[in-house]
Amino acid sequence: MQIHLKTLGCRLNEAELETWAQAFQAQGHSITRNLSDAQLVIINSCAVTQDAVKKSKQMIRRIHRDNPQAKLVVSGCYATLNEEEAAQLMGVDLIVSNSVKNQLVEKTLAELNLNSMPAMSTEPGEVSLFSRGRQRAFVKVQDGCRYRCTFCIVTVARGEEHSRPIQDVIDEINTLHSQGINEAIITGVHLGGYGSDISSNLVELITEILDKTDIPRLRLGSLEPWELPDGFFELFKNPRLMPHLHLPLQSGSDSVLRRMARRCKTEEFGQIVKLAREAIPNFNITTDIIVGFPGETEQEWQESFDYIKSLGFGHIHIFSYSPREGTKAASLPDQIDQNTKKQRSKELHELADTMKRRFIAENLGEQVKILWEGQKEPQSNGTIRYFGYTPNYLRVACDVAPDLILENRMVAGELIKAEQDFVLVRLI
Repeated sequence: MQIHLKTLGCRLNEAELETWAQAFQAQGHSITRNLSDAQLVIINSCAVTQDAVKKSKQMIRRIHRDNPQAKLVVSGCYATLNEEEAAQLMGVDLIVSNSVKNQLVEKTLAELNLNSMPAMSTEPGEVSLFSRGRQRAFVKVQDGCRYRCTFCIVTVARGEEHSRPIQDVIDEINTLHSQGINEAIITGVHLGGYGSDISSNLVELITEILDKTDIPRLRLGSLEPWELPDGFFELFKNPRLMPHLHLPLQSGSDSVLRRMARRCKTEEFGQIVKLAREAIPNFNITTDIIVGFPGETEQEWQESFDYIKSLGFGHIHIFSYSPREGTKAASLPDQIDQNTKKQRSKELHELADTMKRRFIAENLGEQVKILWEGQKEPQSNGTIRYFGYTPNYLRVACDVAPDLILENRMVAGELIKAEQDFVLVRLI
């Protein structure tokens, strides 16, 4: 059976897709990039914003329209929070909620009567990552969150915290590495809370992965800036753990953070950033910021802006606040008007661009190992432009002769020039 996998939303959704792909392949089925070839389509939906809900519904309708013969299974946060609505959408054959999505493959094959065990099921299939042209894998180690930030619907959709056993994670990474994957990205809803339910913690997990796998690069996904275990930044002295963290700040004003029910004050966040930069030179800290949160006064906005400017970030994901039904923030008084949100977003985008250029400038002249991607573009002079990422997550490019194949190789380069969307590299 040919299976087509689609996802919206976070890296955790990506990681779950990879896990399902491997499980379907173990049952003898294959993964296809072409929707028209599929007999089964799996959609991992998103509900982080009202726009994500809209896009999830649009994707379900579009896929059924383009391949009405395929069986259609929908999972993820939209399907969990709106199960009855999702089940009634045209073409949907099965809803698998987040609470049982670890059983999605078994439930799909059994409930849709698709069980089969062809001869090739005992043979290892091509890893799904390569079928989608990637050289890195997202590995889900944890799900759920015990906290309730007032703007967040995801913790409601994902439920209580649940951590995977360390050995399961190690086995998955070793399997991925044996299939040619050179970078594993560790993901979770509340990654810093890993192990709270199994008497472990994130430091123990990373230590064990570094000790019991040989994958060249290990990277951490988005990590809430609290509950980081003792010794966390010591881990980054191992060159296989990439010196980049995405730490969602959300606001640089402590009074706004309190309304958001965030557990990290600006002073504590600043200390975390200081520890990271002391641990490794050119450590890249990126973040998320919400502008126009309910009640955000002009003074609070200026506090936030000045704090963000004082810290400096390599990149900022900027979100204008929009009410999300089912969250506490949606009912808070003093909602901010669209014009104010638009103006604050514009100011922050300009600051973010300046900080990003400054961080890139600080990295020029550095010589680092780069994992080169499959993405490449022919140039007018006959060379081929490859793209990749440095250990600290700067997007880079290099123009090479057509007979030099860089894809999925670790080849060092010197960062020589900042371009619009990447840094130009000279191989060394």
